[in-house]
Amino acid sequence: MPLPTDPRRPRRVAALCLTALALAATLWALPAAAFETRARAAYVIDQSTGTVLLSKNADQPLPPASMSKLMTLYVAFEALRDGRLTLDERLPVSEHAMSYGGSTMFLDTTDRIRVEDLLRGIIVLSGNDACAVIAEALSPDGSEAGFARYMTQRARQMGMTNSTFANANGWPAAGHRMSVHDLAILAQRIITDFPEYYPLFSETEFAFDGRAPSNTQNRNPLLHLGIGADGLKTGHTEEAGFGLVGSARQGDRRVIFVISGLGSKEARADEAEAVVNWSFRQFAEKTVLHAQTPVARAPVFMGREPAVDLVSAEDVTALLPALSADRIEAEVVYTGPVHAPIARGDQLGELVLKPEGLEEIRRPLVADRAVPVGGFFVRLQTAARALVTRFANGPEGTM
Repeated sequence: MPLPTDPRRPRRVAALCLTALALAATLWALPAAAFETRARAAYVIDQSTGTVLLSKNADQPLPPASMSKLMTLYVAFEALRDGRLTLDERLPVSEHAMSYGGSTMFLDTTDRIRVEDLLRGIIVLSGNDACAVIAEALSPDGSEAGFARYMTQRARQMGMTNSTFANANGWPAAGHRMSVHDLAILAQRIITDFPEYYPLFSETEFAFDGRAPSNTQNRNPLLHLGIGADGLKTGHTEEAGFGLVGSARQGDRRVIFVISGLGSKEARADEAEAVVNWSFRQFAEKTVLHAQTPVARAPVFMGREPAVDLVSAEDVTALLPALSADRIEAEVVYTGPVHAPIARGDQLGELVLKPEGLEEIRRPLVADRAVPVGGFFVRLQTAARALVTRFANGPEGTM
């Protein structure tokens, strides 16, 4: 007996979802108070959950100033990991590297500087000359320009689509641009890919060899405040204004933020502190659904059982506004009916959470049990129902 094809289509089951989610007693969040930043562009993300808390002109390419030094550092960390550099290796200083002004280590062509000192010189002292030394050592053609092209290519591979580099240190140059979103991606990659080097960003002082007593202090204004700040990099040029790529950790949460285009270093310090305090005080991570709690039933086509419960394989947590009531807007989305056979744990749909003021959160939903293909009588009943439906709807109602 030929069996009918089933008309499967997306199903949204908001009511069932909300009823089941009420069991977690942590849902329907009130909107968090919006943060009105003075920065020209800003981006704030909670690293543990991936929740974007603030986004303003986030994908607009802007002059990043010294914040783009983070890309030079990332490439240097990769070279250390791959054995193409060592921390004790000493690198020569070219005329080109020595010629840089601004914030420097005051290197000259008689120097051969340890890589570890150059890294500290970039992170703590924001040394433009140190960046050029690293760049020339790792450049495919031995030039800083060649290294900048390599950085641009590497950034694209890492998903930073709004970044183009003209040099290694953020010195003002035509076309040298990064978005604050890209800078946040880069900061997160440094923290997660190179935890062995990330503690360098919390160092508050590096005297090098005493030749530059006026440039020994880390410019990050948050490191002394006791709010969990532990990196990453400031930046300032006349064109870019004052900016900061920062990160702070409190308890199990880490926040990464980027602010750019502020009018003074005082404004940068105030804004950065306010962003960190807002991010931790106005949001909290909560469990909104416990593992194996049914949230919907999906009809099963040709199965030994007519339906299967949809559950999450693990607890579902979400970052929500701290002032919350009992529910959060949510729905279950799946394409049904689903085909037998079904194995326990097969992903059949998604739970979509919609915290007000934040991006929606999607988590997979799976079958809570196996449903094998039904026997002869199940197939007979399915075919009979299909014939009845066709007869009732006529040719226009079939799909």
